Amino acid sequence: MKKIIIVLVILLLSITLSAGRYAGDFMVIGSGVRSSGMGKAFTAIANDGSAIYWNASGIAQIRKTEIGVMRAFLYNGLASYDNFSFCQPLPSDVTIGFNWTRLSIDDIPVFLEEHLVGNPSFRSAYFEYNLTGNPDGWMTSTDDLLQFAFAKHIHYNLNLGWLFFDVPFELYFGGNIKYIKRKIDESIGNGTGFDFSLLTKTSLAVLLEKDWLGDFTFGVNFQDIGGSNITWEVVDDNSDHQDEVLMNSKLGFAIIQPFPSINSIITISQDIDYIYSTIYHFGMEYKYKDLVEIRLGYYDTNFTTGLTIIYKDFALDYAFLTNNLASTNRVGLRVNF
Repeated sequence: MKKIIIVLVILLLSITLSAGRYAGDFMVIGSGVRSSGMGKAFTAIANDGSAIYWNASGIAQIRKTEIGVMRAFLYNGLASYDNFSFCQPLPSDVTIGFNWTRLSIDDIPVFLEEHLVGNPSFRSAYFEYNLTGNPDGWMTSTDDLLQFAFAKHIHYNLNLGWLFFDVPFELYFGGNIKYIKRKIDESIGNGTGFDFSLLTKTSLAVLLEKDWLGDFTFGVNFQDIGGSNITWEVVDDNSDHQDEVLMNSKLGFAIIQPFPSINSIITISQDIDYIYSTIYHFGMEYKYKDLVEIRLGYYDTNFTTGLTIIYKDFALDYAFLTNNLASTNRVGLRVNF
């Protein structure tokens, strides 16, 4: 019964949200495993395939072909969440990428209203008119997000004048075109959108004249610029209905500090989301050689943690996220070649 109630709540939320200005609610979950372990504070890092979602300009940092897959089970296994990404570097510091994300719920019970007799007060007084609790059928709900990304890297030295020095900047520009498909039983909704993003990285060692300092990065991602519309094909009355996906602005900051004496790198990051309300994300990652990475994160009262084991060109990722409905485990694999 608890599972049925949770499923019904999810369905009601999905239908209610898609009927208003929250049609892209499933996309807020985000893709990738590393980013999840860092509290989803990934906009200023964006250096693996999941960057297509978090900050598409960041894939220009990827200079080897990369394939990534992810699977997660949400709401105590009631929903599955899958992700596939592919990034291909090209000449002239250009990288292109493809990202596919799916949220699916199977075996959702259907109860037909035609069995209802009288009002709730009448049915409560006569037990024989209550519903049996046996479903009249089953349906599924699937949400798909496909993104095609492009990113370009430019190196630029900022001249501060003859009394000072040149400050090096690594600039990354990018964006993606997205296709959104939502399906609830026989109702299908389709839409398109566009993201634009940038990322910049500079050396704190040069800027502050401290040789031991690392890098500072800043990223911004404008998702669904101008808003995106999802058009639903309503089967019953043979008409169309449009929902709006709100534009979201993501800002991110990160400090990447190497510690050569212990073969380690520590990254501290923060993101700010402005879509439904202002949400702050915090993350930290510790990397030892090219062997292991450990992560911690926090956002919106949720705690996250993660681990990556690296062997040559293979990286096995794991993340754990707390949630007020149910905690989630994510597993993923990244391959470079």
